[in-house]
Amino acid sequence: MTRSPLRSFSMLALCGLALIPHAAFPQNLGIFEGQSDVGAVTPAGTAVYDPAADTYTLTSAGANLWGPVDAFHFVWKKISGDVSLTADIDFPNTTGEHNPHRKAILIVRQTLDANSAYADAAQHGSGEVALQDRRNSGDITEGIELNMGLSDAAPDRLRIEKRGDTFTMYLASAAGAPLHPSGASIQLHLEEPFYVGIGLCSHDANKVEKAVFSHVTLDKPEPLPSALALYSTLQTIGLEQDFHIAGIAFTTQGRFEAPNWTHDGKTLIFNQAGKIMTVPADGSTPPQPLDIGDATNCNGSHGLSPDGKSLAISCSTPGKPESRVYIVPLTGGTPRVVTEHPNSYWHSWSPDGRTIIFTRPDHGSGNIFAISIDGSGEHALTTGTGISDDPDCSPEGQWIYFNSDRGGTMQIWRMHSDGSAPEQITNDNYVNWTPHVSPDGKSIVFISYEKGTTGHPANKPIALRVMSLDDRKTRVLFNLIGGAGTMNVPSWAPDSRHLAFVSYQMLPAQ
Repeated sequence: MTRSPLRSFSMLALCGLALIPHAAFPQNLGIFEGQSDVGAVTPAGTAVYDPAADTYTLTSAGANLWGPVDAFHFVWKKISGDVSLTADIDFPNTTGEHNPHRKAILIVRQTLDANSAYADAAQHGSGEVALQDRRNSGDITEGIELNMGLSDAAPDRLRIEKRGDTFTMYLASAAGAPLHPSGASIQLHLEEPFYVGIGLCSHDANKVEKAVFSHVTLDKPEPLPSALALYSTLQTIGLEQDFHIAGIAFTTQGRFEAPNWTHDGKTLIFNQAGKIMTVPADGSTPPQPLDIGDATNCNGSHGLSPDGKSLAISCSTPGKPESRVYIVPLTGGTPRVVTEHPNSYWHSWSPDGRTIIFTRPDHGSGNIFAISIDGSGEHALTTGTGISDDPDCSPEGQWIYFNSDRGGTMQIWRMHSDGSAPEQITNDNYVNWTPHVSPDGKSIVFISYEKGTTGHPANKPIALRVMSLDDRKTRVLFNLIGGAGTMNVPSWAPDSRHLAFVSYQMLPAQ
């Protein structure tokens, strides 16, 4: 005979046994299976699922979801494999004082420990959205931010997608609009199984906030089509002592490359589809082509003169189809040829602005040359059948940093400005390219491929690394998909605290 729940409870009570509290029974959490406070959250956070409305209402305090430890309320499911989590997010309480950095998140997390590795797509109360990650337990969180709250509404819909070790953030900026790539993508390895779900942090240990997640879907990502499209994202990153925050200036389908930063710190210069483009560093307006006369097929070898008034470009012109180095006013105008010899690629100005350092590939090898800005006095700074490439002058003019395989693998070297006394700077298991010296002369930044990588390929897993020239200590700034095009030319901001670079994603065209 089947007993009703009410009769069962009555019999327990009559026998003098305590009733089990209602909160101990499993709650209906919709597509999720558990909820937890991660880190210090007082009072305890809550989550309520409304099946009729298909919404999840979370309340939580919590000092932050950043730094080396987190404090937030988490509604989760434990899974393995690739995953796509999507939701509309709303902060219903808009009156009174609220921390602009309160965060409602879609998160994929290794454990429920406060210092766990994770990746999340976070919507802030200010309207800003970010793709954040902590690579290892106890690391400082890093993030890629899209500041949408200053001029636009917060996104209507947000998604985080995990495919292997690649996490990508998608968003829809208007109700009913299709999701599209935000340009934010990071590389992070999590062991299986892991936790995936939604969360809330008030960014104030003494204040409880509320967020509503609706139209939440948790799926396996759709299989990628056989034909994928390349997306390029122009990013800036701040080099703080303990953390790094990247911002997105521009993203689009197609390929562009090699950002420079103007001397006022307000504009970025890059090449796209053979043109030289400019865009505000804050991404406030779309890119615009620079008037460079009849120069075409410009490549990723360009950069500003020390006085910031001229731009060296590597392009073709009518009658001279191969790449040559030209000089053009930064405001645009008629380019003047510097290297009459074809297959020349600009890389650096001398600090006094009188000499240009460039490279010339030759049947699988390549060497570094110097030439006066009037086109006279060309001479080689390196010789041989190996590759010496990507030269960059130090600000005081004593050194030229470059990458070379003369030691057996591609590593970072430096030599005096006349080519003498070459000295190896890196000696590790990475394949290192494109060194650039900070304007204050204290650091170099370069890209590192995995061991065994041949050449300078595009669209590979790389690390953006920076070395202190005082003690030769190196640290990773950012892990991304990139390589050729990411940072071919000097990309430091004038304050020596920010960098620009390009990351790449292979994604469905639609």
